[in-house]
Amino acid sequence: MTHRVALLATASFILAACASAPTQLDRNALRSQVIATEAAFAHTMAKRDHAAFTGFLAEDTVFLTGTSALRGRVAVAQAWQRYFAAEQAPFSWAPGEVEVNDAGTLALSTGPVRDREGKLIAHFTSIWRRDASGAWQIIFDKGDDACTPAAP
Repeated sequence: MTHRVALLATASFILAACASAPTQLDRNALRSQVIATEAAFAHTMAKRDHAAFTGFLAEDTVFLTGTSALRGRVAVAQAWQRYFAAEQAPFSWAPGEVEVNDAGTLALSTGPVRDREGKLIAHFTSIWRRDASGAWQIIFDKGDDACTPAAP
């Protein structure tokens, strides 16, 4: 009898663990969502739509710029307003690699940043957080000069 109870308890534990962890298909779907979100975020620059850009920022977002950090949606939106002032976008970016954590709540996106002529000028790294509604918002962002050697 105790063997049967132990077997049932083990089976229940395994089923519960499997049910709570996202499947590979779920991670792939979430990864696709983040790729689409990053691309839409980048498209705000091309469209010159600062309001749409701001809509992708989490309230508590942090953008690392050189040795300082911009903290909060308002500060980032104000600092980035200058990139939307000209008729033509000063740069563009696109997702290259995207990975989602097993909980499906955080994602990392990296990719190239190019100038108006398409020359590689930097690489970006962004961390996205999925909110209760399922929308992805950027919580961390950092750009690195393309000429900076990668850390060992």
